[in-house]
This record gives sequence, C-alpha cells and structure tokens, in this order.
Amino acid sequence: MKYVPRIALFLAIPALLFLLPWWTLVGATSSGTAFWIGSAVFLAGYVCLPAAMFRGHGPAQSDPASIVGDTLLGVLWVLFSWSLLGNVAGLGLLAAGVPDPVRSQLVAAGVLVVSAALVGYGVYEARRVPRVRTVEVPIRGLGAGLDGLRLVVVTDTHFAALNRLRWSERVVEVVNSLQPDIACHAGDLADGSVAKRHPQVDPLGKVEAPLGRFYITGNHEYFGDAQGWIDHMASLGWQPMHNQHEIVTRGGDRLILAGIDDPTGVGLPGHGPDLTAALAGAERGLPVVLLAHQPRQVVEAAAAGVALQISGHTHGGQIWPFHYLVRLEQPVVAGLSRHGDTQLYTSRGTGFWGPQLRVFAPSEITVLVLRTA
Repeated sequence: MKYVPRIALFLAIPALLFLLPWWTLVGATSSGTAFWIGSAVFLAGYVCLPAAMFRGHGPAQSDPASIVGDTLLGVLWVLFSWSLLGNVAGLGLLAAGVPDPVRSQLVAAGVLVVSAALVGYGVYEARRVPRVRTVEVPIRGLGAGLDGLRLVVVTDTHFAALNRLRWSERVVEVVNSLQPDIACHAGDLADGSVAKRHPQVDPLGKVEAPLGRFYITGNHEYFGDAQGWIDHMASLGWQPMHNQHEIVTRGGDRLILAGIDDPTGVGLPGHGPDLTAALAGAERGLPVVLLAHQPRQVVEAAAAGVALQISGHTHGGQIWPFHYLVRLEQPVVAGLSRHGDTQLYTSRGTGFWGPQLRVFAPSEITVLVLRTA
C-alpha cells in the first residue's frame, strides 16, 4: 500500500500534461470521427508514456523504451506549454470578438505549427556540438603567474540510450582546440552502467590539459554505479575529486582546485559532499576553485570562503519554460553570479538528459579564464 501514492502521482502527472493539449487540439475543435481518432491517439500516448518511462528507467533499463518514453515526454512538454499559451491567446481572440469554432481552430493551428517548429529546432540544438562560451572571472588573491589560466568545463554529458560516440569525439576535438590548462567535468557523466556506456565516455581520455583533468560525480551517477564511474574516469587519466583537493601551480603561483560529491550520494557509504574533508590540509590564503555539481551547494562554499564554484545540473532548464521550475530548487539556472564573496558559474550543460530536445537553453562548452582581481 505504501507505493499507492507514488503510482497515483506517476499516472496523474502525465494525465495533466495530456489533458490540456488534448482539449486544445481535439476536444475544442473536433467532432464525430475526427474527435474519436484524436482522442484515441492521445489515450495511446497517455498509456505509452508511463509504461515506456518505467521500462526505460526502471529495473529493466531498456534502451529502446527509454528513447520512446523520453522523446514522448519532451514532445508532450512542448505541446503542453504552448497549449497553455495558445489558450491565453484564445482569450484575446474572444475579447476581440472572434467566434468559435474559428477561434479554437486558430489556436489549435498555432499550437501545432509552433510546437512542430520548436521540436525540430530543439532536436537540432540538443544533438549539435555545443557552442563555446568564454567568460573571464576575476579572482581575488590570484597570483600573476596564474593570470589567464584557462579552465575548460564540460558537464551533464548524460551519455545514455542514444549512441553519441561521434558527438563525444567531436566534443573532445573542440575542447582540445581551446588549449585548456585545466579540464573539468562537473558531473552527470552518463546514465547507465559502465559496461553499457563506456564506449561513449572513452573519448574523454584524449582530452589534453597540462595542469590536470578533474571530474566530480553528479546526481545521476548515484542512480547507477557512482564508484564504477569514478574508477573508470581514473582509468582514463582523469582525477576524480572525491571530497579532496589538489594544488595547481603555474609561474610560481598556486591555487587550490577542490571537488565534492553530489548530495545524492548521502547515505551511500563513503559518499556524499564533505567540503571540510575536501579542504583539509589546504594552505590558508590560497584562492579555492571548487567543483560542485549543484548550484545550491554554493551556500556551503560561500561559508568556507571559496573564490569560485563551478556547477552544472540545471541544463539551463533544457526545454523552455522548464527553467522556472528549476529555479524553485536552485539559486541560479545559468551563468556567472555572486553569492557574498563567492562567485558561482553555472553551466547550461554540454549534453542533455532524457528528451533529445533543447529549446531556448543551448548547450555549451565553457572556457573560464581566471584573472587577477
């Protein structure tokens, strides 16, 4: 009986997401045979979505089911969002005196055209090699020898059911062309086991960064085999920052680069964020750059005097207007922000999770250029 509320919620959310598009595209515009065919299509989608999501992301871990469920979820979110906006526009048409059924048909046509265009655009944006975003970050206390240090950040690659081996190779080519001093992966490396996903991850072993390649866990590693991914990244020559720090030296000056686990790891023996342990033994007075997957971890970072936190997790919302919901949980969705004396850079992510869609939230490979304040 304890699972009944979860199952009810699992079925209720898709019902709400399907109901508004059904009404906009079918219920308010159709009758007779068209009404029943349209309703049958929406009912089939409603049955298919939770079944595919459960089979794809549940114990079975079926890749084909995951692709079907994720794609349906993304298309449905676009339809729901623009159906909502379309019905608001319909109120404007009502106020202007446009009668039904013309009003409802105009709204339905607009929603269909815009949604189809955005789905096509979103697939292109999700699957393309990310744009490079360069941001200069002044760091108080940074020595002159470290001025201009280039940290290239990838995060939220989410290698999963869709085989993106070639995309992975091209991302590595772009990263190397940027000539990073330090390369960072800020978590959510892959969804699934090392055995299933490592071919897509392995090109990261070719990233070239003379002062180090550093990796932290995201929340999605803890939905699978976090320790396996930590060990695999180490085998590729990346330094997992498992609540620890390293000293980076250039031109006679030094900074501390630290990393902590994602909060999802709490409860798993030996895992979970521990900033105190990560900075234990670190020389006081040196600026600290911290890798922490979730932006909300900046509260602890600011209390510890961290100069710069680098995060991902949000995907910039990934599919507009989902960023409004992300903002309820995280202090920042994307970009450089200040929290007391601590700066936070939140990447929109390099890949995508689930639906192969990015709508008004483009992916990025980030170059953070550290400057002496």
